[in-house]
Amino acid sequence: MGAVTLKVADLDNMIKYYTHALPLQVIDQQGSSAIIGRGNRPLVILEHAPELQHASRRAAGLFHTAILFETETALAAALYTAAQYAPNSFTGSADHLVSKAFYFNDPEGNGIELYWDRDRSEWSWVHGQVEMDNLLLDPNQYLRDYLTEDAIQNPVIGGAEIGHVHLQVGDLAGARKFYVDWLGFDATKANFPGALFVSAGGYHHHMAMNIWNSQGAGRRDNTLGLGQVDIVLPSKDALGEVTERVKHYGVQVADDGRTVRFEDPWANELRIQAADA
Repeated sequence: MGAVTLKVADLDNMIKYYTHALPLQVIDQQGSSAIIGRGNRPLVILEHAPELQHASRRAAGLFHTAILFETETALAAALYTAAQYAPNSFTGSADHLVSKAFYFNDPEGNGIELYWDRDRSEWSWVHGQVEMDNLLLDPNQYLRDYLTEDAIQNPVIGGAEIGHVHLQVGDLAGARKFYVDWLGFDATKANFPGALFVSAGGYHHHMAMNIWNSQGAGRRDNTLGLGQVDIVLPSKDALGEVTERVKHYGVQVADDGRTVRFEDPWANELRIQAADA
């Protein structure tokens, strides 16, 4: 997964949140946009769009952007800075068996997950479906177990990347048709109430779609929130295959020679590109 672009009303305030609370870094800022990430890896792109309105909670769009940390100490450092800078943005936590996760909302209501993966050897698969759950995970105990003095002094430690992106959609059958049958993801968890989890390469999920708030939602209006989701494929050949597949199913595609853009049935915009481009 590549960066997630967000359209925001207050660019300065959002930059402060993502660089103080998570903590990430400004990689580049030009005019009305800022690229936020860790090291040289962009994670979130903030685009100033003060003319737009907030979307309805029941509309299709972003459920959360999930940032994956290399180590539990790095995750604990991010949890600690969020607790110090913006404690009211915390919304919950869970042990998902494959991962440990903490959830937040940024100042404009965009969901965020901060998480760490257990080793793949510890994941359990039954009939091609990964076993996941929502078990109790105490954030205070997690900090006691994994936060170090070095991490408090320097919370920008270790690598981080976009692990997955979770969307709100109008119906799961349509989501499965688009993301599995057309786009080519594997369905890794199709029996979770109200949600579908999909991935490539045996990961637990690179994308998820749910109808918990948005069942029956139609195409999105142009609002604050999700701008686009970037997906990076391993090669130009893979990019070409996906492009031809979605065209075959009648998806309207914009191809500039390096990236390919198209929308899912709810007007969530996807941009795909090749890692070797």
